[in-house]
Order: sequence, then structure tokens, then C-alpha cells
Amino acid sequence: MALRTKISERQRRLGAELRRIRENGGVSTNDAAAATGLRASFLSNIEAGRTAIATERLRNLCEHYGSISTPHLEALVAMSESSGKGWWSAYQERVTRHALNLAELEACSVHLCSYEPLLIPGLFQTEEYIRALFGDVKPKHATTEDAIAFRLERQRILVGENAPAVHAVIHEAALHMQYGGPSVTRRQLLHLIELSRLPNVTIQVFPFRARTFLGVSTPFLYMRPPVEELATVVLEHPNEPIYRDALAHLSQYRVLFDRLKESALPPITPSTTTEAQAVPSSLLLIQHLLYDF
Repeated sequence: MALRTKISERQRRLGAELRRIRENGGVSTNDAAAATGLRASFLSNIEAGRTAIATERLRNLCEHYGSISTPHLEALVAMSESSGKGWWSAYQERVTRHALNLAELEACSVHLCSYEPLLIPGLFQTEEYIRALFGDVKPKHATTEDAIAFRLERQRILVGENAPAVHAVIHEAALHMQYGGPSVTRRQLLHLIELSRLPNVTIQVFPFRARTFLGVSTPFLYMRPPVEELATVVLEHPNEPIYRDALAHLSQYRVLFDRLKESALPPITPSTTTEAQAVPSSLLLIQHLLYDF
């Protein structure tokens, strides 16, 4: 079987998880291969995401490793059997590999946690806001129109069947950044209020006056599928995004997001009573900002 020349993040993630489970069980590559009738080199390629693994062999491997829950095993099987195809497949060779990976991971998630210090999260951006961003920085390996259409298509996950719960903490600085000018910014702020009406969307603002701590300057997206062990954190970087999935990293960003939520203002709640609006909140801060645009 020929090795893959392009490895998706799902394929890499599956291999990395199988390696982690093996190493946690204290099983060597040679022992695991011998016990399941595989060549050690073949198993190494599976763990690197360079080749697929048959479902029966996957189950045999996990049975040999032991100490893995049934939901965890079934989630691994689902990852392995997935074709990787979805609406994003129509954009192959038209957008970046990262964009395709992001869409696939989002589609498999039940909960998305996002923190942005200088931008509105991509799932919440209006088309004119997106155009203003891409007008400043041309996306790599993609036309601007394809990149814009792709991002707008991603946003359909917010209202689709089995839509994930989305919780975003946005730094107040991002609300002041006038990408596209005052009118674009105003409509973007109003769009945040409208999105907050969705039952699966929670939006909080991290105000300037909040106590800062290590980590508030780095944007990240925590994507959690039905099984927590298979979550992935994406860290934005000017050159290439960084993916983190070690259990220590997952724990680190869960704790960080909890701190961000605690330090942020209460979520935007458009149905809030007049009396409640007198209390500092994300909605009240945005309403004050709207007067400046």
C-alpha cells in the first residue's frame, strides 16, 4: 500500500492517539506489531498517519493495549473509517490545507471553545469584515474569493443539524479594531448580538480592566469531539497554525479557557431586562461601543 503524500489532521490525530495509547500501556512498537500480526514499520506508518489501518486490526491493537474505554475505542474506529469527505471537499486545491483540516475537525466536534485577542472569531465574522481582513493579507495558496466563500460556508455549522456548542471569549481590543472602517465594525458588533440569540452560542467579552495573566495574548481554538481524549487545540501563528493534542496540552488550555471565562464579563444576552443592563456585561460594553461608530 502506497504511503500518503498528504496527511489530514484527522489522520495525523488518529495515529498520534494510537501511539499515545501504546506508550501509556508500556508496549513497544515491536511487541505491538508481533501481537497483532503487523510489521513494526507498518505500525510506525500507521502511528505517523502515513497509512490507514483496517478496523479489525485497530480493535485488536486497542484490545492488546488494554485500559481503553468503549466510547474511546468506538471514536477511534469512527475516525479510522471516516472518508474525510464533506462540504469542504469541493474546495480541495482551492484553499489551504489548514482550512480543510479546520472544517473537518469542526464538523466532528460537539463543543468549540475560542479565544481571540485582536479579531472576531472566524465563525462569527460578517462577509464585509472577512473581505477587509483578506484585503490586507492575501491567503496563501487560495484566491481571495475562494477563501471568503469557504469561511462563510464554515459558519453554517452554527445553525446546522447537530450544531456544536460554541463558546467564545473575545478581548475588548478586538471590538475596537476597525477592520474595513467604522461602518463595517458597527455591523460586525451588531452581528455578534444577533448570533448570541442562538441557543448553542455563548459570547463573552474580556474587558481591558480585567486582570491579565499568561496566555491572554495568544488566540486559540479548542475543538472537542464526543470523546474528550480526542480533542485538539489549534494555535494561530503567522506562518502555520500549531496543533496540540497531548493530554497535558489539552488540560492546560481547558484551565486557561476556564480562567478567561471567569475573568470575562457575563455573556451577551439580548433578552436581558432593562434593570439587568445596568450591571456590567458583554452586551452593555458592546452597546457603549456602538455609540462610537
